[in-house]
Amino acid sequence: MGFRSFFAKPLARYVISSASKQHVNPFQTQERVFQYLIKNGTDTQFGKDHCFDKIQSIQDYQKAVPIRDYEGIKAYINKILKGENDVLWKGMPAYFAKTSGTTSGAKYIPITKASIPNHINTARNALFSYIAHTGKAAFLDGNMMFLSGSPVLDYSDIIPTGRLSGIVNHHIPAILKTNQLPNWQTNCEEDWETKVHKIVQETLSKDLRLISGIPPWVQMYLDKVIEQTQKTIDEVFPNLQLFIHGGVNYLPYQNKLEATFNKPVDTLETFPASEGFFAFQQQPGEEGLLLNINSGIFYEFVPLEEFYSNQPTRLTVQEVELHKNYALIISSNAGLWSYSIGDTVKFITKNPLRLIVSGRVKHFISAFGEHVIGEEVERAISDASKQYNLKINEFTLAPQVEVKTGLPYHEWFIEFEQVPESLSQFALYIDEQLQQQNSYYKDLIIGKVLQTLKITVVPKGGFAKYMQSIGKLGGQNKVPRLSNDRKLVKQLMS
Repeated sequence: MGFRSFFAKPLARYVISSASKQHVNPFQTQERVFQYLIKNGTDTQFGKDHCFDKIQSIQDYQKAVPIRDYEGIKAYINKILKGENDVLWKGMPAYFAKTSGTTSGAKYIPITKASIPNHINTARNALFSYIAHTGKAAFLDGNMMFLSGSPVLDYSDIIPTGRLSGIVNHHIPAILKTNQLPNWQTNCEEDWETKVHKIVQETLSKDLRLISGIPPWVQMYLDKVIEQTQKTIDEVFPNLQLFIHGGVNYLPYQNKLEATFNKPVDTLETFPASEGFFAFQQQPGEEGLLLNINSGIFYEFVPLEEFYSNQPTRLTVQEVELHKNYALIISSNAGLWSYSIGDTVKFITKNPLRLIVSGRVKHFISAFGEHVIGEEVERAISDASKQYNLKINEFTLAPQVEVKTGLPYHEWFIEFEQVPESLSQFALYIDEQLQQQNSYYKDLIIGKVLQTLKITVVPKGGFAKYMQSIGKLGGQNKVPRLSNDRKLVKQLMS
């Protein structure tokens, strides 16, 4: 046992024991966070515009501050970019996390000195929770690889700007940097294919014990390791213990990744974003992610069916119901106020508060009133791939409305590792799974409004080429699962 793993075990137990006390009464914990945010936001430009000095309760706040997306705070962000102080939070942000938006172009998400611990400490707590629950800490004594975007920051403006993963890289504890992979030079490589090639070369001789990254890009890395060595992953990395993932639902990739590992590897799911690190899985195999309730973020939850209404219901952690889809709204010490991050969640337990990420507010198909969401299609294709023992590389779907003969349908674009013998049977199985989950979709099939879904096979590497064509290959980028038009799939198949 190395010194890292030896000292990590008692420290992990202490940290997780202290953190668990916050969940005894989650509403009180969240109320303290709320009061802290209002107190520190009162003298900001945003606080003055919304009369924070008169806010006495959560209800007062909800009346004073409407729900916003990035467009709603863009005017305030522009003031910060011009050099103004005390706009959304005290002083100036320490960084801007730059992300690409589908409607707003580039987004500049503030990260303040006060909000940095949310990103760093929550990642730490996810690892400590794993250690405390499983007793496994040997991964700390080997190499840990983080597949992420470049850590290079742009210092040309008054505020350093870059990808979230790059910003976080500047705050990794020194004790972990000695066994972190890839090295700084490799990690700064912008071209994803070149970067993956360099990472493969760098890691082949290492004692790799932990991998973290978005599943499809981790799969690409592992495939290249196998191609380079002509060995299985368990032969190349016999001590590989833990895979940490987030960003997309793991289910569609699970079969292929487990087969690629070729040995039991623990998996841990996380829910990070540029706006904050919201939740993490406490231990492998446990359903749901523990909500991070004491890290400078106050949460509200809007029933998904009310999200686009003028006065949607805004619930606290005390008021949510189980197994219901909510749009996630946050207020935080990064200076985000009643901000919709665009994700939907569903609670599976309330004591403690555990949730699953069920999809995106804007990513659904309802061309015919079916309102099919990401969670449903991901579970359907996961069940089907297990039933037929197939490995799915990637997929997306779109409605096909312009049908010359017959009824319209959902068209699924799937990249298989190996195409099934009967594509029609596989499609029918997915359709049946989807009908079981979504009664609206089932009614449309039974009522002869829609015909059962059809599958279009995407050639191997097709999704990677598409992502490369739009400048989003690798890193933290992901393929949208659902859309109400065919713009994406037309680009994909071109």
